[in-house]
Amino acid sequence: MTTGIGNPVKRKEDRRFTTGRGRYTDDVRNDNQAYAAFVRSPHAHARVKSIDTKAALAMEGVIDVLNGKQLTGDGIGNLICGWAISSKDGSPMNMGAWSALATEKVRYVGDAVAVVIAETQALARIAAEAVEVDYETLPVAASLTAAMAKGAPQIHDNAPGNLIYDWGLGDEAAADAGLKAAKHVTTLDLTNNRLSPNPMEPRSAVASYDAAEEHYTLYTTSQNPHVARLVLSAFYNVAPEHKLRVIAPDVGGGFGSKIYIYPEEITCLWASMKTNRSVKWTSDRSEAFLTDMHGRDHVTTAQMGFDENGKITGFKVDTIANLGAYMSLFSSSVPTYLYAPLMSGQYDIQNIYCNVRAVYTNTVPVDAYRGAGRPEAAYLVERMMETAARELNMDPAELRRRNFVQSFPHQTPVLMAYDAGDFPKLLDMAQKSADVAGFPARKAEAAKRGKLRGLGYSTFIEACGLAPSKAAGSLGAGVGLWESAEVRVNPVGSIEVLTGSHSHGQGHETTFAQIVAERFDIPVENVSIVHGDTDKVQFGMGTYGSRSAPVGMSAVVKAMDKVEAKVKKIAAHALEASEDDLVIEGGAVKVKGTDKQMLWHEVGLAAYTAHNLPDGMEPGLKETAFFDPVNFSFPSGAFICEVEVDPDTGVTEIVQFVAADDFGTIINPMIVEGQVHGGVAQGIGQAMMEQVVYDDNGQLLTGSYMDYTMPRAADLPFYKVSHQVTPSPNNPLGVKGCGEAGAIGAPPAVINAITDAIGNNHLNMPATAHAVWQAIRAGKSAMAAE
Repeated sequence: MTTGIGNPVKRKEDRRFTTGRGRYTDDVRNDNQAYAAFVRSPHAHARVKSIDTKAALAMEGVIDVLNGKQLTGDGIGNLICGWAISSKDGSPMNMGAWSALATEKVRYVGDAVAVVIAETQALARIAAEAVEVDYETLPVAASLTAAMAKGAPQIHDNAPGNLIYDWGLGDEAAADAGLKAAKHVTTLDLTNNRLSPNPMEPRSAVASYDAAEEHYTLYTTSQNPHVARLVLSAFYNVAPEHKLRVIAPDVGGGFGSKIYIYPEEITCLWASMKTNRSVKWTSDRSEAFLTDMHGRDHVTTAQMGFDENGKITGFKVDTIANLGAYMSLFSSSVPTYLYAPLMSGQYDIQNIYCNVRAVYTNTVPVDAYRGAGRPEAAYLVERMMETAARELNMDPAELRRRNFVQSFPHQTPVLMAYDAGDFPKLLDMAQKSADVAGFPARKAEAAKRGKLRGLGYSTFIEACGLAPSKAAGSLGAGVGLWESAEVRVNPVGSIEVLTGSHSHGQGHETTFAQIVAERFDIPVENVSIVHGDTDKVQFGMGTYGSRSAPVGMSAVVKAMDKVEAKVKKIAAHALEASEDDLVIEGGAVKVKGTDKQMLWHEVGLAAYTAHNLPDGMEPGLKETAFFDPVNFSFPSGAFICEVEVDPDTGVTEIVQFVAADDFGTIINPMIVEGQVHGGVAQGIGQAMMEQVVYDDNGQLLTGSYMDYTMPRAADLPFYKVSHQVTPSPNNPLGVKGCGEAGAIGAPPAVINAITDAIGNNHLNMPATAHAVWQAIRAGKSAMAAE
């Protein structure tokens, strides 16, 4: 079957996207459409003394100007963080209040204080500029250094010293003992740079209120519409859950930044009720830089000990995580349970301890961004391994081999139980593809041209499909982490799959259809995938953390199991055969060894006419299932990056990039390769170009693409992508997830290659030409001093 599992089926959804027929939130136009524009603070830290709206309200076409006191007065609740983290002393995290419209105090540039509702978008923006806000400016802590300094400005009254939590995982005494016993200890200070997500489609919300039914509808750019409805109802008190419909239509990328509920969605829903108008807001790029949740932003000191044979004896990590001005929905979990449990990497390390302090600053909140905690962990572990290899004068591949986990399942000392893999084989694949044996000759040839050539490794592991719900709940998660599916066989035999997963570029309409087409041996064109509408689809948890395949598809498989069982009962009854003798193939249910069969559409019709069903069987043919994994799945990879550096300018060219991955069973190799390409591009962007920068006053200095550098096609190499398959035993398909691997493995591979080329391990991301040039000069100065 050419459309089933393992085949590079062309994406079904691309027809509407490539012909301009996609329907995004900003395309929604309601009859009574009004537009919102937010009045945002120009100060990073200030008290709101007064808001004068007279001039704006006097403008023709302005419907209303609303503020935070009105919003909270109507009972709208504060934004929440959905994962409770406790400090080492048992005290709960210090979650500061965050109102969708600030009432008394603003805490970052872009914090909204009021919203203008007008007849046109242009008029709303003009009127927003006419709103006069009297601020009393306060001292600013725009960096971790400033926020943690003695006498630092207090950002939230309930967080002394701006500390959110002081958390740890592992055995500190064991890690200390391992380091003490080591023959060699590698120490490294690293910064994981702050990033802006920059999905192609900016955030947007269209809210409407039906006064007669007291019912709300929200179109929004969300990765998980059901969770959005739950949070809006249960915590923000916008509307009862059964009186709120959330629709996430086509969504143009998310990368984690569209998981959360933002102030704008809450405000638009509330404003639609206040004005009895449909209220629409769409961010422009400047607003996106100011208000979209940022990612990463860690400062870490780590020590890794090795014995005389190069085996790791202990690993100790101290990380400070910048969470910005407020705690976002999943922000607390990113530098804790999505980070520290991956500190073992692909290695058999018995003694690990990770301490994390999360801190408030007067900057935009920080939350999950493609990989969410796992890229930060992989970067740290892989930079440590490469640096240690150089200090030990050992081949970096050999040092890794000596420490690889060799058998599965493998229990790490930091919670994780790895399911399946073959790390040495992955590294072999990558080295062969990269022609590592030929690197010395290429390095010598580059030297003749005056270039520095370097090779860098990254052998990483990630955890996908966060699970199980019971375990996550015990660690502080506020929601379950299962997924749901409903499989409907229509009377004519076509199939609809309703999934709680959400597609925003991943190709679910194709890959989910492929597993159904494979199971029932029908054309993939006869399968449609429905998602993104809380009124159509049963409750589901959405898409993030590479969970759609290992969790979402598994729910579909469970529902198909039930459908198949009923199909065989119907066919067995009609064909007077045993269910055990039936097979589904060639568009029919057949009796093995005979010519007796029931065409697929005939089974569907029989289920709904109900003229000849087994006694006691209900009519219809649709089944629902929920899947809660027993464990994470653990994709892994071996990346090798090769670079050339101009020593006079610091300009770096990636001349080769090899990615060997293990994603378990691969549903659609073309889509998987696309996911790897995109992830590696983002990883290279972080490693070499991207960085959010604030000045000491909390003003954003990288507020446009003139200042925030995104990778372009000319900056990226052609990738060599390969795969091995070790199926995960934790789900029925054996899949592991693939969406974040590139962004996880690429940054350390790139920086390891550059530092190899220039002979200086002390280089932080982004490795811009200027940063590389400085590192070359610093390395030469250090050598001269010796």
